[in-house]
Amino acid sequence: MLKSIRILLSIATSLDLEIWQMDVKTAFLNGSLDESIYMMQPEGFIEKGQIEKVCKLQKSIYGLKQASRSWNIRFDQTVKSFGFIQNPDESCVYKRIKGDKLVFLILYVDDILLIGNDVGVLTSVKEWLAKQFDMKDLGEASFILGIQVIRDRKNRTIALSQASYIDKILSRFSMQDSKKGMLPFRHGIKLSKEQVPKNEHEEQFMSRVPYASAVGSLMYAMLYTRPDICFAVGIVSRFQSKLGPDHWTAVKHIFKYLKRTRDNMLVYSGGDLIPVGYTDSDFQSDSDSRKSTSGAVFTIGGGAIIWRSIKKSCIADSTMLLHARLPKRLLGSANS
Repeated sequence: MLKSIRILLSIATSLDLEIWQMDVKTAFLNGSLDESIYMMQPEGFIEKGQIEKVCKLQKSIYGLKQASRSWNIRFDQTVKSFGFIQNPDESCVYKRIKGDKLVFLILYVDDILLIGNDVGVLTSVKEWLAKQFDMKDLGEASFILGIQVIRDRKNRTIALSQASYIDKILSRFSMQDSKKGMLPFRHGIKLSKEQVPKNEHEEQFMSRVPYASAVGSLMYAMLYTRPDICFAVGIVSRFQSKLGPDHWTAVKHIFKYLKRTRDNMLVYSGGDLIPVGYTDSDFQSDSDSRKSTSGAVFTIGGGAIIWRSIKKSCIADSTMLLHARLPKRLLGSANS
């Protein structure tokens, strides 16, 4: 879905489309149930002599395992009845084309993004949605999935920023006062499963280190707007069980780099809507398995839409064989 949002934002930048946002209030209460589900009576609603009775749910409620799916089915059926067509590759993306009027609709749980080339048509879609569900109109999109959207229509640019999120994770892992790093990964550093704690002191230290949580926080930034840390995060994420101080130092180095580059943004500059891809690979760089790491980035409209850094599943005997297999493998993994 992130790929689709970035692609559509790039298209919107290039074609100067409107980008509006809406929120569905209590979305999960809109779903219908196909099963018979019973629940205990809510506290304060039990009548005298009726204490043994239970309630049969007529609609979906928060807490049900099928609540999110019920809501999604209801929304899907509703928007399709208004002429929207679901994207076969990305089920959360819909489009409606009538003549030269185009509308894209993106749903993420209860957040809706509307992108189109006609204000009147977008307004009618927004009003129609408000009649179907209890909605909140958020106007022009300024935040998408926690990402700040900074638009300059005069210069045809859209920038995506996670500066506030970076500040949050720096504070969470006590890195807000650290020195600023020049690169996300130091040249010449080789991490290995053999770099385990050497003594009891290091073992006790590593037992208190929130390694998995820190890597997960970095991965969130990497997946959304920071392709520049993709390789570094990919390396440190390989070590979740057998790890030592050297691995933690590498993680902290990524945080230091993010502190220096917190204001870096993913920018779409309204260029040609022609996909351009770049791929490359090292050769047997993994110290433990001798496997290679491949990377790729694809751009549209001057900005990155997909990026990957992947450790190969097999050991390549030569760089020729490695590069021959590279494009297909990376393209096949670029569907998220």
